[in-house]
Amino acid sequence: MNNLLPADEKIGLTNCDREPIHTPGGIQPIGFLIATSADWIVQRAANTLDHLGVAAADLPGKPLSGLLQKSAIDKIRSRIALLRSKDAVERMFDVPLVDGGNPYDIAVHFSDNAVIVECEPAQGDQVEVSSLVRSSLTRLGSCKDVSALLKEGARQFRSLMSYDRVMMYRFAEDGSGEVVSQSLAPDIDSYIGLNFPATDIPQQARALYLRNTFRIIADVQGEAVPIEPTGEGKPLDLSLALFRAVSPIHLEYLRNMGVGASLSVSIVVDGKLWGMIVCHHDSPRLPSFAERSAAELFGQIFSLQIESKLREQISESERRARHVSNRLMSAAAQDKDRLADADWLSELLPRAIECDGVGVHVEGTTALSGLAPTKAQFMKLVDALNRRDAQTIQHTSRIAEFSPELASSNSPLGGMLSIPISRRPRDYLILFREEKLRSVRWAGDQAKSVEQGEDGPRLTPRKSFEEWSELVRGTSEPFSPSDVRTAESLRTTLLEVVLHLSEEANEDRKRAAEQQQLLIAELNHRVRNILALIRALMAQTKREGGTIDEVVDTLESRVKALANAHDLLTAENWVPASFKEILKVEFSAYLSKGSDRVRLSGPAVSIKPQAVPIVALVIHEMATNAAKYGALSDSGSVNIDWSVDADGHLHFTWKEAGGPMVEPPSRKGFGTTVISSSIPHELGGEADVNYKPSGLQAQFCIPERHIVAQEPVASAAMPQSPASGSADVLKGKTVLLVEDSMIIALDAEDKLRELGADNVLLAASIDRAAEMMRSEKIDVAMLDFNLGQETSLPIAEQLTKTNVPFFFASGYGGDDVVPPEFSAIPLVVKPYTLEQIAVAAANALA
Repeated sequence: MNNLLPADEKIGLTNCDREPIHTPGGIQPIGFLIATSADWIVQRAANTLDHLGVAAADLPGKPLSGLLQKSAIDKIRSRIALLRSKDAVERMFDVPLVDGGNPYDIAVHFSDNAVIVECEPAQGDQVEVSSLVRSSLTRLGSCKDVSALLKEGARQFRSLMSYDRVMMYRFAEDGSGEVVSQSLAPDIDSYIGLNFPATDIPQQARALYLRNTFRIIADVQGEAVPIEPTGEGKPLDLSLALFRAVSPIHLEYLRNMGVGASLSVSIVVDGKLWGMIVCHHDSPRLPSFAERSAAELFGQIFSLQIESKLREQISESERRARHVSNRLMSAAAQDKDRLADADWLSELLPRAIECDGVGVHVEGTTALSGLAPTKAQFMKLVDALNRRDAQTIQHTSRIAEFSPELASSNSPLGGMLSIPISRRPRDYLILFREEKLRSVRWAGDQAKSVEQGEDGPRLTPRKSFEEWSELVRGTSEPFSPSDVRTAESLRTTLLEVVLHLSEEANEDRKRAAEQQQLLIAELNHRVRNILALIRALMAQTKREGGTIDEVVDTLESRVKALANAHDLLTAENWVPASFKEILKVEFSAYLSKGSDRVRLSGPAVSIKPQAVPIVALVIHEMATNAAKYGALSDSGSVNIDWSVDADGHLHFTWKEAGGPMVEPPSRKGFGTTVISSSIPHELGGEADVNYKPSGLQAQFCIPERHIVAQEPVASAAMPQSPASGSADVLKGKTVLLVEDSMIIALDAEDKLRELGADNVLLAASIDRAAEMMRSEKIDVAMLDFNLGQETSLPIAEQLTKTNVPFFFASGYGGDDVVPPEFSAIPLVVKPYTLEQIAVAAANALA
């Protein structure tokens, strides 16, 4: 028999999987074969003597027209024209080949550059192929799932083809197969549930079963007829041939099974060999050409039905996966720690992928739940996964393949599936399945059978197919392709969750950085502005005239008004602030007299805490501009009116009159941007500023969500008027002043002496203050709470122990500057006035 192996090389232990079964060099004696060139010159032939009366060896080089009548050649040519792919085969029935001769059934196809013509005597049954198959396939339509479809398919195929045994054979991932359903004639052995090793169907045979889905062996005892000429040139490729001769090893395999004839049809799903319909008969059997065509059609439609059922299963798996994914997404959005909660995941994930335990490794944190390895074993498994492709789903039904430590620890685990949930080899969600001790039923002992012959050892098929059981340990139920697809879907969701959380964190950091930059810019702007305002206020106050004391008092009150406005902008834990009071606080910095030049009109309404800084900032900039360049810089006035509409939005207008002629700013600075953009951008409201020559006019709208339609009872943001204190409250006292700023300390010392202090001891640090307390008798103390890198709490504690009264000073507003245990101690806020220090000292001494 011709083949691609060297003539002196036999099929043995090392080359069984390389046997060239697609070029066997012969055909089964079912009919005859002719191979012609494109111009219809015979190149090779086989078995023509009994059918055409001409020996095959005499045909090469002769035209086909000298062998077959013209009508037959015309039909063959017309069929050849219909071939559209390299694996296509065309068929014809009841075609007379020679004058007065019997009709033949014909199949034609291309093989490389040759045209292959196969002919066999017609059996006279003009059965319509579609009618033959239709009734069988109709019954398959009612099957609910793949299992039912396989059972009914075996019954219908046996009814169609009348073989003794029809088996549905399904392949596993490792290439082995199992008989999952069958239909038998009486007294025929059952193979249901038996497994066959992957080596029973070599790789080259599997490739052929994909190209040529139909295969028949009419008589396992029959002798192959050689193709003439033999042993010359390139062997003829018979991959698509109906009569292709059979491997001698396979024939011996079938004879050992007691099979006289066989037929097989491939079940192809998604372009892969999913299973086979395998038929056995105890004696030679050759169904007619029409019956075989019907069987091939049955196999094609049956494959589509299997594929459809599998897709339904996939759709159901995808539905469950979507449900689980939605739960994951919604839960993680509310609580990012859910991704590291193995107990919660072990309840949720089995709804999508069957598992007995869960392990999760996220950002260095490990959590295990259910049937799972120890933490140390789990980390070994993570290390093993990191050495593989960390961006793909890894799964196995034998976990020892990944982690030998688990194999040697008598672990009840069998399989695992890992889902990477980060883009680096770091974070994993791993599902575990328990070990399932099972007895695999093989069709005969799977050990290789070797016989010694004159050419050395020869590999032979097993001779017994009696059931042989093998106990399998350390394995679990394998993860199906559907499980892997579901895992891929879950991975996509988990990556989206992780990415979403990462983006949220990045956005938070970005917003924090932007806020920080804005605050720095605002701080720089306001500090420069405040310094400029103080300078302008000093000049304005000086122009107002009066005694030196009067000028100082007026200037001090205005500076304090600016400080109160600053507190309003930066205080924490605000309650809603009165809109009217915000206006008053901002304007108090500019008007000590003539407050009637600012007219306020509107209902009681408050601004929610988160919006107060923006509103106050806008009003501050408007008031600053009015004081610098607008109506308040001259003898004009400012009218501010506000109202709340039916939807709860606050509208307020700003109108200036009587001031100098107004011109639009030549450039858009930070202050102008704050006025025109802050309320729209930050609060989602509106701002319209009109620089009319007669006076600036502006309209603003603050959305309802920032408004409270009532004024609060009290507002921590509003500056409080100090209670009156005695001008000589510290008369004859020795005062300890702890302050780290020399300029502020000198100012405070002057005020303390104004209040009658006889001696002021100045300390800039805790150590220096403690030294003075040891050497001097202290009557009362004024403590700056924040001293650079430390606080004055140790001094306060020592003063409390020695019953020396004291009060705090701080540059921070709010009630949470000092700890709760000192909440009753008086506190003055910088820049403090003489009256504030007097009140605080009086309260401390009381």
